[in-house]
Amino acid sequence: MAAVRVRQHVNPLSSKYQTPTSPPDWTQIHDDLTLPLHLDIGCAKGQFLLSMAQVQPDWNYLGLEIREPLVLEANKLRDEHLLQNLHYLFCNVNNSLRPLLSSFPSGILQRVTIQFPDPWFKKRHQKRRVVQPDTVADLATYLTPGGWVFIQSDVKEVAIEMCDRFHSHPAFQRTSSEWLTTNPLPVPTERERFTEAKGEPVYRALFEKS
Repeated sequence: MAAVRVRQHVNPLSSKYQTPTSPPDWTQIHDDLTLPLHLDIGCAKGQFLLSMAQVQPDWNYLGLEIREPLVLEANKLRDEHLLQNLHYLFCNVNNSLRPLLSSFPSGILQRVTIQFPDPWFKKRHQKRRVVQPDTVADLATYLTPGGWVFIQSDVKEVAIEMCDRFHSHPAFQRTSSEWLTTNPLPVPTERERFTEAKGEPVYRALFEKS
């Protein structure tokens, strides 16, 4: 069977993606709902979370992705690995994040990653970027105190904009005024490995919720 070609860019503002995703019954997905939750926004093929779920099995993992074929393939691979602490969900983060996070037990969300999001270079398209003020506000509401958000990009302009949006919210404090030279997590993303292999910089920052 020929592989299905998945679009590189999906416009989250198009009418196709304006219906918020309904939260599933998490008790039917995660084997132990008392474990801390790591949320990966824009998980793409899900390889990062697939590795994290095996390296740190004492966490639950949720990947959100707007390209549904990638989500279907990621969950299929998850099932092949028999992982009970990992799930991928098709959704538009810009309208589904709050209903999804509100469906989890209070205090569960402890870690968020936003890695190499679509940069949407054209000025008129930048409103499509995933880190919008509402995104930051929703994470501030549901992230447990002491929890953190890790962001990285190979596009400095995008990394700066993400930092500015988190810095402007009083709930978040950046842990360093400089870009982080290393990833605080034990697993790099595919894009991260690819960028560093070319000798190009990755712009990383960590924000803690006060």
